[in-house]
Amino acid sequence: MESTNTDVDVALSPSCGSDEMSALQTECAEKEFITMPPEEKLQHFENQAQVHEDNQEFDASIQDLVRCVTLTRLVYGKEHLKLAQAHIRLASAYFQFKGWGLQAQKHLALAREILPFYSISSCTGDLEVLTSLLSIHLTSGGAALITDNLEEAESSFLEAEQIVLTLHQHGGISEEEKQKTELKISTGLCRVYKRQNKPNKALNQCEKSLQLLKDCDKPEKTCSVYRDMATIEQNNGHLDQAIGYLSKAHAIAVSHIPEELERAQISHSLALVLSTSSEAHHIDSAGQYFEQSLSAYVNSVGRQDPAFLTAQDDFCRFLLLNGQQERCVEIQQASLPLKRSAFGDMSAEVADTLQLIGSVEMTKGRMKHAHRTMTKCMEIQSCLFGHQHKKTKATRKAVEMLAWTPEVAENLQRQGRRKAKPCTFSLVQSGNDGNSMSDS
Repeated sequence: MESTNTDVDVALSPSCGSDEMSALQTECAEKEFITMPPEEKLQHFENQAQVHEDNQEFDASIQDLVRCVTLTRLVYGKEHLKLAQAHIRLASAYFQFKGWGLQAQKHLALAREILPFYSISSCTGDLEVLTSLLSIHLTSGGAALITDNLEEAESSFLEAEQIVLTLHQHGGISEEEKQKTELKISTGLCRVYKRQNKPNKALNQCEKSLQLLKDCDKPEKTCSVYRDMATIEQNNGHLDQAIGYLSKAHAIAVSHIPEELERAQISHSLALVLSTSSEAHHIDSAGQYFEQSLSAYVNSVGRQDPAFLTAQDDFCRFLLLNGQQERCVEIQQASLPLKRSAFGDMSAEVADTLQLIGSVEMTKGRMKHAHRTMTKCMEIQSCLFGHQHKKTKATRKAVEMLAWTPEVAENLQRQGRRKAKPCTFSLVQSGNDGNSMSDS
């Protein structure tokens, strides 16, 4: 969960040396660091933060950036541009590495308090200040999306769009960096408009992204845009357009993307969309794409991965709707050990699988099997959700109904007689030993 507490200044002590360093060497190093001027300490922690980031040691990188803010204030004062930049870099780290929108916004606000001391009113203002403002608006847009402030997110991305143009006009940003930044902005705005339920605006941003990606040789990103467009069109009830965009994404993935996982995800998405169609040729294609996706998932992540198991469940629902109950049950039964291993014996995934198997067994008239399966499902649901949850109640109702069928009722009576037999045997045995009941 994201921390909303104010930052506590981290002690400005150097990292411990290697295990082989002697106590004397460590003491000398610490003394040398303590006597180091603040400017050198700042440079040390800036370099160290970058090293930790490169090594994906994000918590350590953030700690170093917190130290940098403290040292920058000490070296340059409270109204210097470099302090604003230190806050911006820390905000970006909180957003990118941890997804902490509130912490990011707090440091962006501190950076904004410093920037008015600089002349930024004209478009030909200080390029370094404009670059800082661009970073503020980009990070602010992303952080606002996380905190569900869509109006602020839209405003921030639109401000960033204007600053990019100004920077490019005055040579503050290269053409390549301009396109890269504009792609971030269009992607962000697309997310904003999707969540604001403005499909046409979202699609316009996708079109911008496709134009920016036209000559960039980035097939993964192009596929991602087409998938976004497909989702927007499907949510808008335009099934044919959604199928068209996903088909384009699939063609790119097959011909340009070597990673099986990307192909698996796109095939899965295409199969799901096609399976909602009422046209026979789409239904046939859906089955083929489900098979493709499952094969690609097996090759990329294996059968026990949640992504494979989710796709397999979607395929089984497709089989069920298209009259292939036996194959559906066969696949679901085979998946139970994998789901128990991946999610746990008492998991919702296992309960859902048992419920699906039990439902099919009921429709096939295998009441004894269905009763046993649904009883197991009810036990898991009771543990997970409680006895009064609607899922548990619905399954209990099915179990009670099954218990009244002749096949199940007879089986339950037989089980009851078997449980009672040992007790009867012990009474007869005690009589043979000559011990009367009154002696006990």
